[in-house]
Amino acid sequence: MIKFSIVGNNLILNYDSKPDNGWLYERLDDGDAVDIKRTFSVRADDLYGQCATVNRDEGDPVSFKIGEMEGDYICIDRDILLISFGLYIHKDMRLSIGDFVASKNVSIFRLMDELGLSEIWIGGDLPDSMPESAFRKMIKLFPNTYELRKYVLARISTGIREYFETKRDGEADYHKYINKKLAGRSSKLAGMFNKFEIHKYTVLLETLTEMLASEASYSEAQWQLEILEILLLLYPKYIRVFSKVQLKDVYNNKNRELDYMLVDSAGNIDIVEIKQPFDKCIVTNGRYRDNFIPLRELSGTVMQIEKYIFYLNKWGQKGERILSEKYANELPSNFEIRVTNPSGIIIMGRDLNLSIAQRQDFELIRRKYKNVIDIVTYDDLLSRLQFTIEQLKNNNENSNKIAGVVSS
Repeated sequence: MIKFSIVGNNLILNYDSKPDNGWLYERLDDGDAVDIKRTFSVRADDLYGQCATVNRDEGDPVSFKIGEMEGDYICIDRDILLISFGLYIHKDMRLSIGDFVASKNVSIFRLMDELGLSEIWIGGDLPDSMPESAFRKMIKLFPNTYELRKYVLARISTGIREYFETKRDGEADYHKYINKKLAGRSSKLAGMFNKFEIHKYTVLLETLTEMLASEASYSEAQWQLEILEILLLLYPKYIRVFSKVQLKDVYNNKNRELDYMLVDSAGNIDIVEIKQPFDKCIVTNGRYRDNFIPLRELSGTVMQIEKYIFYLNKWGQKGERILSEKYANELPSNFEIRVTNPSGIIIMGRDLNLSIAQRQDFELIRRKYKNVIDIVTYDDLLSRLQFTIEQLKNNNENSNKIAGVVSS
């Protein structure tokens, strides 16, 4: 049994392993570190009060000092939790073991450490702190089955990024299976994620809108990297993206280089070309035989992707082996890259200022290549994000209405 108490300026963990705690003292006296619930790593120096004296009673709970008061917050000992970030919990929070340990003895804050945080403040009135209610809600989202590792990290990331900047996005690790996971769950689970999904897509929409308003301030490389991050979240089937990928042109016996190669959860690869959003790169302003035809920027990019797809298909199984070996260290164990009729994605241009006739002809151009290449403008991306947010909000409202009817 574990209980927490504040004694003076110290946070005390009281541990009792009935019928007695002799084994624990023996290990501590031998200089060993003892892991409690695979979360608290304690040593003899951490013993508190009478437990740290020779007059200790092995039948009483063993007390460890695991934190110290700093103002209105308790600073938790990093060495005990085996974390690298600063953890500050408001003194008025009533702590229990569930605030530190998830099901199957998974350390909550050690998982958070994988997100690259510098510090976390929980509870209280500080403007940059995570509200206690938000922390409690996040804790309730923890699963209790085989999905613990990646699923927990993804949920933590979703909750924590509302309040803190992280170096790593845990969502990227779970998007490869989230679609099938949600498809097999009840509407209750889908509703649980809804508000986080709305927040995610709202942030993506705001980010893309800001980028388009200041596109001149980006280099081409910077722009492509930003769009790729948005792309991976919009297309969750892709788990990795690789840049400057060398492929073999077997007909001319020379190497070609892909800007970016996408890999989905089954190992299948696709190609993406990202161009900065210049207005006049889609279709002509003037008509050719009463038609608006694609400009060189668009037709050239389409031709380039078609050639890359042709080279990849001809490279075949040999190419699969070479690519799988080259990127083995950046993919899951025994993961194989597959060349199975790759498709392409082109992201370029704006269609907001096109006339109705120009848009109609542009749509004909897109549909011509639809089976192989998805041609997406930046206004398409904005629309997709807006529609996704609206749909999620509608789903949320419908779920609330159904819940209200059921409860009544």
